[in-house]
Amino acid sequence: MNLEKDMKRLEVIAQTLDSGEKSLEECLKLYEEGVKLAKACLDSLEQTKGKITEIKEGIGEEDLNG
Repeated sequence: MNLEKDMKRLEVIAQTLDSGEKSLEECLKLYEEGVKLAKACLDSLEQTKGKITEIKEGIGEEDLNG
């Protein structure tokens, strides 16, 4: 999956859990899925941050600051 899809799924999970309409067992499964998706999102963001850092270092800080 990609970051945008994972974030949208996390929103759906959060709304579902907040609604209180699911059983405890279903909530536990959704919570577990949400934790895995949150970790995947954080990993993706860290990877992107690393790429941005590489790009900035390749250009040079003084080039970015004018």
